[in-house]
Amino acid sequence: MQQQDTKELVFRGGVVGALVPLMVLVAGLIYLSVFERAGTQPFWACAWLAMGVGLFLCRDRSAYCESLLRGMGNHTATAIIALWLLAGVFGKLMMAGGLIDGLQWIGASMGATGGVFVVLAFAICMVFSLGTGTSVGTVIGLGPVLYPAGVMLGADPTMLAVALLSGAAFGDNLSPVSDTTIVSSFTQGAQVADVIRTRLPLALSAAAICVVIFLVAGGSETALTEVPALASGNALGLVMLLPLAVVVGLALKRRHIIEAMFFGNLVAMLCALVIGAISLDDIFALPAQRGESTGLIENGIASVTGAVLFALMVLALTQVILDAGLMRRLLDKANESLIKTRTGAETGIVAVTVAASIPLSANAPALLLVGPGLVRKLAEKFGIAPERSANLMDCAVCTVFFLLPWHIAVAVWQQVIAASAAEAGVAAPSAMASFFTPYPWAMLVVLAISITWRARSSRKQSTHTQQAAAAGGGNHETVLAAPAREV
Repeated sequence: MQQQDTKELVFRGGVVGALVPLMVLVAGLIYLSVFERAGTQPFWACAWLAMGVGLFLCRDRSAYCESLLRGMGNHTATAIIALWLLAGVFGKLMMAGGLIDGLQWIGASMGATGGVFVVLAFAICMVFSLGTGTSVGTVIGLGPVLYPAGVMLGADPTMLAVALLSGAAFGDNLSPVSDTTIVSSFTQGAQVADVIRTRLPLALSAAAICVVIFLVAGGSETALTEVPALASGNALGLVMLLPLAVVVGLALKRRHIIEAMFFGNLVAMLCALVIGAISLDDIFALPAQRGESTGLIENGIASVTGAVLFALMVLALTQVILDAGLMRRLLDKANESLIKTRTGAETGIVAVTVAASIPLSANAPALLLVGPGLVRKLAEKFGIAPERSANLMDCAVCTVFFLLPWHIAVAVWQQVIAASAAEAGVAAPSAMASFFTPYPWAMLVVLAISITWRARSSRKQSTHTQQAAAAGGGNHETVLAAPAREV
């Protein structure tokens, strides 16, 4: 049985036949996205069909089935599921505790206008998405509040709208409870705490570029003479920032991320109870009728069930691709023709991640497709630290993904902004506004600078090492024997 588990899968049609299940999956996702029916639950059918097609194309069906089971049952799958379940509950508790009201209170108390309000809206979305780990939840929760208020206070409609989307992308990129952070970390074998610590300069650099853009171009040329009073919000909601601090703090202290998330859940419950935002029955209670929710815990877990099941099927298909030797062949081909250096490997990681995110309407599945196989093997071959490869993947998947209108986050953002503008009677941005979202473009610039800077640093270090080895009497072969693993 062990021999069957480890042998390479052979498909009818060779390499093309092995790629057919993946092509079926991607085609189904694109089809649903084009007709605006995208979502993790509709994606189940695409993944089921892809697995079925592979079963009939593989010459050894028993080995194929074992490959699917290995993909669903590996450590990456179990870790992702456990973290998603806790993250789902955490997000629901943060929203129920009144974090939106607390952030709204900040904006109302400051009385910011024009470009300053755009920056403030961007910062509020950054904090909210960092705490909840969801870009979609951020635009749904904050868009109806911040967008009309900002336009009424002299903010440019397009810049304000893309500021909200940029803030949502920031948290998706950096939050310890974001699905992209979880997937990128565990597919590369990296610790979440190390990933967050080393990704922070990249994310903050992109955010700083955005702030400059929003300050310069965020104000509207039309001055409004009548400004309605903003909703005051509730300062007590800011207490819900404490659970976020607990999660981040424990993670950075290298406590297990499951432990950090669980304590974050408990602190979120306690804070929400103390300020009176929820009751014990809201957390868990016997429902009045069978089939009704037992409370926030059930709602939080239910909110990620679709993503969990889809991730299991994608990981199963990913394992099939690995067992078919496709990633090994692709890596060998890339090594022979394109990728010769560590810099080339880092550029390749960014390029393949961006390419995988273009057709898919969700960014975590794109990481699941390329992370366990191609990206991890490139990182291991060229001595790139797991934290570095995870960061390159996560930052890359949060670029083009937040520009294209068929992606879930962008589609929801467009709907929320359009509905909010119509309800409040204010101007709406252009349908093409998502292409001008600053954070994805800024992150591409930051990635290019980071890769270039590391390449130059490596060359300088290599030169100094060679000079030192030559001065030391020919010990350079020993000094240069093992490539450094750069974070």
